Amino acid sequence: MEQTQYLIVGSSHAALEAITAIRMHDTDGSITLVTRDPHLPYSPTVLPYVVSGRSAPENVYLRDAAFFDENKVSYRPGVALKALHTARNVAELADGSEIGYAKVVLATGAAPAIPPIPGIDKVDYHVLRTLEDAKRLNAAMKKSQRAVVLGAGLVGMHAAENLVKAGANVTIVEMSAQLTSGYFDATAARLIEEAFTANGAKIRTSSQVTWLAADGDDIVLTLGDGTTLNADLLLVATGVRPELDYLKDSGVACDKGILVDDRMRTSVANVWAAGDCAQARGFFDDAQVMNAILPDAAVQGRIAGMAMAGDPGVADYVGGVPLNTYHFFGRHAISVGSSKVPDGGVERTRFDEASGRHLKLIMKDGRLLGIYGVNEFFDAGVMAQLIVRRTDLSAVQDRLFEQPLTVGRELMSQIWR
Repeated sequence: MEQTQYLIVGSSHAALEAITAIRMHDTDGSITLVTRDPHLPYSPTVLPYVVSGRSAPENVYLRDAAFFDENKVSYRPGVALKALHTARNVAELADGSEIGYAKVVLATGAAPAIPPIPGIDKVDYHVLRTLEDAKRLNAAMKKSQRAVVLGAGLVGMHAAENLVKAGANVTIVEMSAQLTSGYFDATAARLIEEAFTANGAKIRTSSQVTWLAADGDDIVLTLGDGTTLNADLLLVATGVRPELDYLKDSGVACDKGILVDDRMRTSVANVWAAGDCAQARGFFDDAQVMNAILPDAAVQGRIAGMAMAGDPGVADYVGGVPLNTYHFFGRHAISVGSSKVPDGGVERTRFDEASGRHLKLIMKDGRLLGIYGVNEFFDAGVMAQLIVRRTDLSAVQDRLFEQPLTVGRELMSQIWR
């Protein structure tokens, strides 16, 4: 049986950061990476650009084969983790082989969450989570005349825009009362909806699909109010969730994801988790949350790698801060931090109907808790740092509200010297 000092399961941002962090402290310990994906590493965030054709599939990889050679990593693509036998420190793979490990980090990401709609197993639908999904959707999009996108999160909205631009009649069906409800406030959602309807899309919020059926080459969707929609392409984009069947009987504690502490350790010795499969502490309270965003995956992977390698420079995870950027029809929306106004907090908003510019700040005791904007320019990463550093902005909060980009950069130059 193969043995390795460090086993990395997964191949996106968290996994790659873990490798880099390990090699910064341990240049010789053996590393093996296994991933169910057959390709070189890529980011799920690039997939909408593959769907649109703006990025060729062969140009989206995060690392090339030389990266693994240079870092002395045994790279094994196309093989999934079947079971983790923690009592023996052994990973059982889907191809029947086993790998013994001293330490393992689970960075297995998440998979599309398929809603239990009657008839969904009888129709051909698309999802968008892997490179193969993106290539399949790109091919189907070119032939589509009537498309339905089920779910109005960022994955669904990106795909819907691509379908509109490809010439399809597009209907977006969303259970919530607004689009992008997990990311943006009502004003931002209205601006996004107006952009889509102006470009010909139809929006059905507060709607639920109750039945799906095939009708020749078409898919018939029945909604809760009895309305039926016919589509030649159906994209199911109703969220993601980690697939954790491989942890059955492992003793690793899970809730919505794999529960981890501030060093990304799980409940079982020698096992860490990071990225979209990990459920870690949120920044604003002690609740453990899923914060499936790229910056968080990178930070968690780095912490896990440093902790696994025994790097004395490892620091505790500060907690997850939501951060989302979204570009649509030549416009952009950004959200960073909390959307809740706490007791004693203040919400400041401004909106210019003519330009469609919208900005909202949430502050308490002179400290930033959240910032949201449409067609407003500011650096999301800077704002996230102002939040996690709990920077006192009392002296500049009026200027920050008026000029978030300029003042944010001024503060960055002062604080990060």
